[in-house]
Amino acid sequence: MAFAEVIELTRELIALDTVNPPGNEAPAARLVGKLLEANGFDVDYIPYGENRLHVVAQKGCGRNSLPVIFTGHFDTVPLGAVPWKTDPLGGEIKDGKIYGRGSSDMKGGVAAMVVAAIRAFEEGTPPEGVRLLLTAAEETGCQGAKHLVSTYGKMGRTQGIVVGEPTANIPAIGHKGGLYLNLKTKGKTAHSSMPHLGDNAIYKAARAILKVEKFDFGKEEDPLLGFSTLNVGKMQGGINLNSVPDHAEFTIDARTTTKVEHHKLLERLTNELGEEVAIEVLVDLQAVSTDESDSFVQSVYAACGIQTGQAGFPKSLPYLTDGAVLQPAYSGTPTVILGPGQPEMAHKTDEFCYTENIEKAVEIYKNIILKER
Repeated sequence: MAFAEVIELTRELIALDTVNPPGNEAPAARLVGKLLEANGFDVDYIPYGENRLHVVAQKGCGRNSLPVIFTGHFDTVPLGAVPWKTDPLGGEIKDGKIYGRGSSDMKGGVAAMVVAAIRAFEEGTPPEGVRLLLTAAEETGCQGAKHLVSTYGKMGRTQGIVVGEPTANIPAIGHKGGLYLNLKTKGKTAHSSMPHLGDNAIYKAARAILKVEKFDFGKEEDPLLGFSTLNVGKMQGGINLNSVPDHAEFTIDARTTTKVEHHKLLERLTNELGEEVAIEVLVDLQAVSTDESDSFVQSVYAACGIQTGQAGFPKSLPYLTDGAVLQPAYSGTPTVILGPGQPEMAHKTDEFCYTENIEKAVEIYKNIILKER
């Protein structure tokens, strides 16, 4: 396949509206699935809700082989309230950039890994084969990857995972985990002129938020990921101005390192906030971390032209990926986040990806697949 074909495939994927919710990833899944089937890959389509599919495709994978896994997602975030200057589904190419929702996050990456997998078999014999895990429903908390791991019975084994999220083709070997919580308080309504007859739920939430502000994770720093953080991002409560509120709620977004176990963090929060606060877990994903000296990481570095000990490495990322689901599913296998998209363009109006980076990603991915280890 020529490089021009990866850009055309990216455009075809951008043209498919996979905004999540609702997702509607099935047409994108069938587009790449048919292309892979036409090039000799075994392809499975795994249903995930109405008009939603995951794709698992592999080639050259024997019973005891350890293929490289490439993973990406089909869904995108909504377009946002600000009008676009370009058609978000148009895939317009201008000044070396391809524009559209998902161009960076991450339809350019999906196109690159599909084309790279095909080209690897056209140009050589991948020693252990290759497997593609392409998911629906990543953007709202990696639910699709969780579904795939829990329901698909042929996950196999692997020597390493490449997550094609946007990194401008600069490999990262970890990212923080995420524990998203919704916290609720209850009270008793009354007229605001007689507050003593009620029980103010907002006051309870406010007291809890002040405790959260002072929450101490401890002083132990993760050498790759730094320190864990916690943020209250949303708060709401009450019905009207002149009533005592009987309900309030707020959210916590905890970004965690390998030094924090989520069940212990939840236990501490529960104890510190007390019985008047109910905690609901929305997303629970542990951090991703890989040893830089691992042979798989070193082979990825080599494919990217990075020398061992090079300044600025190892790198980690602040955002979550499906690697948080897949790394533990594969018993802690080496996991690298590496994709052609621009990280700063993810989720933005007038999102774009450099076409040159998509083309380079094909070459990098192909070399990873063909590398003897």
